[in-house]
Amino acid sequence: MAEEKIDRIAREIYENVGGPGNVDKLIHCMTRVRMTIIDKDKVDMEDLKKIDGVLGVVDDDTLQVVVGPGTVNKVAQVMVDQVGVKLGEPFPDDAGKNDHLTDKEMVEAKAARVKAEQKAKQKQTPIKRVLKSISNIFIPLIPAFVGAGLIGGIAAVLSNMLVAGDIGKSWSDFIMIMKVIQNGVFSYLAIYVGINSANEFGATPGLGGVIGAVTLLSGVTPEAPLHNIFNGSALSAGQGGIIGVIFAVWILSLVEKKIHQWVPDSIDIIITPTVSLFIVGIFTIFLVMPVAGVISTSLVGAIEWVLNVGGAFSGFVLGALFLPMVMFGLHQILTPIHIEMINKTGMTPLLPILAMAGGGQVGAAIALWIRCHRNHKLTNMIKGALPVGILGIGEPLIYGVTLPLGKPFITACIGGGIGGAVIGGLGNIGAIAIGPSGVALIPLINNGKWLGYVAGLLAAYLGGFIATFFFGIPKDAIDPEAAAVAGDTTVSEADTDTSETQTVAQTVAQTTARTSDTVTAPVEGQQIPVNEVSDPIMAQETMGKSIAVKPNDDSPIYAPVNGKVMFVADTSHAIGYTSDAGEEVLVHIGIDTVNLKGQYFDLTAKPGDVVTRGQIVGKVDWTAVAKAGYDTVTLAIITNSQEFTIDKNSDETTVEKATVVMNTTPAS
Repeated sequence: MAEEKIDRIAREIYENVGGPGNVDKLIHCMTRVRMTIIDKDKVDMEDLKKIDGVLGVVDDDTLQVVVGPGTVNKVAQVMVDQVGVKLGEPFPDDAGKNDHLTDKEMVEAKAARVKAEQKAKQKQTPIKRVLKSISNIFIPLIPAFVGAGLIGGIAAVLSNMLVAGDIGKSWSDFIMIMKVIQNGVFSYLAIYVGINSANEFGATPGLGGVIGAVTLLSGVTPEAPLHNIFNGSALSAGQGGIIGVIFAVWILSLVEKKIHQWVPDSIDIIITPTVSLFIVGIFTIFLVMPVAGVISTSLVGAIEWVLNVGGAFSGFVLGALFLPMVMFGLHQILTPIHIEMINKTGMTPLLPILAMAGGGQVGAAIALWIRCHRNHKLTNMIKGALPVGILGIGEPLIYGVTLPLGKPFITACIGGGIGGAVIGGLGNIGAIAIGPSGVALIPLINNGKWLGYVAGLLAAYLGGFIATFFFGIPKDAIDPEAAAVAGDTTVSEADTDTSETQTVAQTVAQTTARTSDTVTAPVEGQQIPVNEVSDPIMAQETMGKSIAVKPNDDSPIYAPVNGKVMFVADTSHAIGYTSDAGEEVLVHIGIDTVNLKGQYFDLTAKPGDVVTRGQIVGKVDWTAVAKAGYDTVTLAIITNSQEFTIDKNSDETTVEKATVVMNTTPAS
């Protein structure tokens, strides 16, 4: 099945179950995706059943969507990747568009599609992959950014008004409560980022969270600091920033995977996390954080030089560079500079200039909203992040919108530079205390200068908007579905790789070769009518023509055909065969026995094994399975039934290993 169809099925399943946020747990067996649904009222059962590729739906303790063997693991994997951390991009629905084609045309279409996919992969530059990873890490945090950021923005306005004397001290406790809620996200952002980074890079999420927490230097006091190995100065909590955390967790993923390969399974749970944390923790403290410290020191000197130059030039440079500083977590090093300026002159002229960076982001986001209105996923994120961005909380716009797209981040920086140039050009505009940027900073602007600050803010909005609208819109952000369709266009026959075409042609020829055959019982016992099977999907023979047998307590599992074992479920409850005659036979051992996770099953067959009809391929403790509360009925299902004319023997008969239960003849 084409990769596009797998992505489409996964996407449409999510669309009809209320989205990834309505799924608490997702697993799969050999034929169906099983989801624990949070709110079943959000599930559209009718449309779920109508999805092309879905064979049936069972609403039980879990919602079970049947997509068939060989497909289910691919669909489930895509869905697992999307839940919580990885939210997949929408793919075009091209299912069925080749149904009318001849074999030759199908071969050419397949070759053209593969070639187009390879071209698309070549366009995934390292920078785009990095930006994609950053997006995957921060998108799950957007709701937290929006909620906590909006609360923090309101608290900032009230706090600034309190400092300015516009409201009374009775507001202090309320403001403190709002700040505590805000700090629940931003004070421990490194931990959340560490967890999400681990999910992105394939490390253990808990270990990623610990590495993020390491950068907070818990337990380190000013009296007994850890020192920068490059210059001997004391390390400060958070030094290295969020990008430092991401880099450290990436290193963690490499270390952890390597140790998993070396350590025996029996002690892996003890050795691997311990050694991984020790190695990467030391690496983070003594290399990642100090390198950022060296960068910080150099950056402070550059800022002081730019401030000494003054005027519109200083404003533009500082306003344009502040977003990259926030991205690297280096903006915290400016706090002592602000404090020193306030102590000496009663205000800090640096803060209003840097606040323009947020204004550039707001303008860029508005331009994206207008130009990319068909990209509903992007516009929804902008709607959530824009209000808090206006109030001066920039993380949602940085990490959720502009930075993942690349170009808008640069044009937002230009907008910030334009606003900074206005502030710097007007001169003598400062903040009497440290506070957030955006509109929330207005109450803290020194007397009589707030109009100049507003003028700079409007200039930043306009500059970010114009720069982004005309120069900063990625083509694939305007309409991602249209871009995906364009990326899957066919190429001419002359461009098609001949060897690839021949390979596909051979595959088509092989899959169309069919001969008459018989299928024998997979277990010994009493055959029952299929429509009496307790599972409704199997009872309706949705996956293909089937027979069902209630096994004897001592019956082994037999191969029902001469052929090859194609797959064995990790939980041993299902085996798939391809016979020499072309039937694809699934033996499903018991009903819902996937939940036993292999307990009571002892299968000897392995993928790739050549088997003969009636050969013993495993044993099951049927008594234990029944005592565990599971139906032992075992089915043999011909999953490519449409390619055969199938005659089944009579139901309600006793069957043995040599008993023929189905006769197959290739369909004309």
